[in-house]
Amino acid sequence: MQAMYFLIPLSLLMLGIGAWALIWAINNGQYDDPEGASWRVIYEDRDRRNKTPSAHDDEPPREP
Repeated sequence: MQAMYFLIPLSLLMLGIGAWALIWAINNGQYDDPEGASWRVIYEDRDRRNKTPSAHDDEPPREP
């Protein structure tokens, strides 16, 4: 029973710290764009793949 007098306030303190961290993250914009980073990875990979040099990149442009 003596441990309960220590564990209950400790758990309430940890709950308060977690709630504060969540509110701080929301107020500082951590959850503004949750899908943007995942799509950015896909788009950057696609752009990088499309910019790979080919054999024709070194040739001078043709005149009409």
